[in-house]
Amino acid sequence: MALLYAIIITVLLYTPGIALSVGLEDMATSLPTLYEHYTQGGITSGLSVDQPYFTLNNKNISIYSGAVHYFRVPSEYWRDRLKKVRAAGLNTVETYVPWNLHEPEPGKYDFGDGGSDFQDFLNIEKFIKMAQEEDLFVLVRPGPFICAEWEFGGLPSWLLREEGIKLRTSDEKYMKHVRRYFNVLLGLLAALQFTRGGPIIGFQVENEYGSTRSITPHFMPDLKYVEEVRQLMLSNNITELLFTSDNPIYHGDKGTLPTLFQTANFNKEPERNFDTLKELQGNKPSMAMEYWTGWFMHWTERPYNGNVDEFKDLYERILKFPASVNLYMFHGGSSWAFLNGANMDHAGQSTYKPDVSGYDYDAPLTENGDYGKKYTVVKDLLSKYNPLKTNVPAMPDETKRVAYPEVRIKQFLGYDGILSQLPHKISSDKPTAMEHLAINNNTGQSYGYIIYRKKNLKLEKKSVLKILGYIHDTLQVYVNGELLNKNVVDVSGFGFWKLKDSSIDIEPSDDATIDIVVCNMGRNNFGTLDTFSQFKGIWDSVYLNDQEVLNWEILPMEFKKAWTGGLTNWEEFDEAASSRHGMGLYKAEFDLKEADDTFIDMSKWQKGIVIINNFVLGRYWKVGPQQTLYLPAPLLKIGNNEIIVFEEFYPEKKVTFSLEPLMHNNFTNYV
Repeated sequence: MALLYAIIITVLLYTPGIALSVGLEDMATSLPTLYEHYTQGGITSGLSVDQPYFTLNNKNISIYSGAVHYFRVPSEYWRDRLKKVRAAGLNTVETYVPWNLHEPEPGKYDFGDGGSDFQDFLNIEKFIKMAQEEDLFVLVRPGPFICAEWEFGGLPSWLLREEGIKLRTSDEKYMKHVRRYFNVLLGLLAALQFTRGGPIIGFQVENEYGSTRSITPHFMPDLKYVEEVRQLMLSNNITELLFTSDNPIYHGDKGTLPTLFQTANFNKEPERNFDTLKELQGNKPSMAMEYWTGWFMHWTERPYNGNVDEFKDLYERILKFPASVNLYMFHGGSSWAFLNGANMDHAGQSTYKPDVSGYDYDAPLTENGDYGKKYTVVKDLLSKYNPLKTNVPAMPDETKRVAYPEVRIKQFLGYDGILSQLPHKISSDKPTAMEHLAINNNTGQSYGYIIYRKKNLKLEKKSVLKILGYIHDTLQVYVNGELLNKNVVDVSGFGFWKLKDSSIDIEPSDDATIDIVVCNMGRNNFGTLDTFSQFKGIWDSVYLNDQEVLNWEILPMEFKKAWTGGLTNWEEFDEAASSRHGMGLYKAEFDLKEADDTFIDMSKWQKGIVIINNFVLGRYWKVGPQQTLYLPAPLLKIGNNEIIVFEEFYPEKKVTFSLEPLMHNNFTNYV
């Protein structure tokens, strides 16, 4: 039947006169949808790899997929992004599932109605059903670990409270939490499987587990753990294809099992990767679960600039092999609030590299959902190589975007005003990591800032404050409200993560209050198993003139919606005196009759976060490369809107907007 459709289209295109009487649009709508083709006659089987090619419901299929993370896109834009996936000719959408958002506290879940700050991003059932409505199949990668350049690779930070826990292993301390979470998550997903009339055609077991390794000599991945995750899926009635993904050239089959289908992750040498897969698992279909369309960016590094011609060459070689392929990413979206991840190798904190808030990834769809240069490449190549002709919809219009007029800062809440309204003040003999604080129903602090305060100190001449160990991750020292380390950009200096046992000189004072303000810049999301013990803040000793300082007051600063929305005692901002302001909250307001997408330009500010209508949008930092924050229209309101900037150093007088995302390439004066 598919061949007949192709012949008819060819005749219409190349026979004079006929194409004049029958429009191509009419012809396109006469083609079957994906679901009409693959479910005709009823559903008897799912995705099969029992032959050298994929079949779905006993019909040949090549999987042409694109990654879109629902949690990185406002739910109001899900349909727009899915329509653009299908309009490119793709037949599948792939997504990860972030454990840390869906279970913010043990046993407390949010799948779109749980009341967390991210509730509006989390209705995964709605996203998956919407994909089916847009004629797409779905691949789900539920983890429990997902990497994704996402905070802690999607693992909840409260796992770290279990003393001696061995993450991503069969350790019972870890697995008891995985079982509880998966028994809830998989129960929701099981009903959405293809063989039950839904769109999900496959599930990944863990994620890139073959790349896990340890500083322990001859360490091998814990395949007992992989089997336990597989069994969890089976026991929760998951019956679709189960698969793993790794780079087969570098990791072989170390992270998989004979009972699991193996796929490849790469951005070069497709033929060699697929040939290696065939050596590993015989005459199975070939698939790239991650063909990297671009790359992510770290703070302090130059912007990523991809090569469209190289992307086209590699994608075409994959299609010609022939192989199935998932484009990672097809649409990157944004890592909202404090949810960016980081990278770190086994050498430890000195190698730490936090990711920026934007996750554009140089993907076919940009961070704000526009068509990038690679979109046309994908659409053209799929039209050329996909042997199955189905109804592919027209490309949706791009979303309207504006640059709003600048808004002036009108009010501020200074450092002392913020501290006086923090909900928790905890006494501790020694500094404590934020994860160990007895807050949030005894689950600790996951994100934001943490302040360590010591009062009533007598500071002699030539006093030196010394912090043992590494800082996790950036830090400022205040003495009687005066900031000592004013360096914003030199990450090799005091106040940043690279220095161990760092110290700073302090002026004499008879009655001093020392505040150490620490920012969690994001937990590691990829690397060796030993790098996943990612505590944040300070937990080593602090010394003043070689005398250990004890009896601290600890104040977590989490910037939850409810707290930010309830702040009081704002003061009028004096522009003429703005240079005297330091760390604080700076508020601007603007009215809208119509809400449109925009970018907030923070290039003149120093370092901190932007909050829009009490929702933390993301981070900014003068060091770059990212200089703007994407602000989607669904986060704005008709009427009054409020922007609050938490600036760590000193403020600007206004907030400006941009039509386009801005990056800077000049790193001469930074890092």
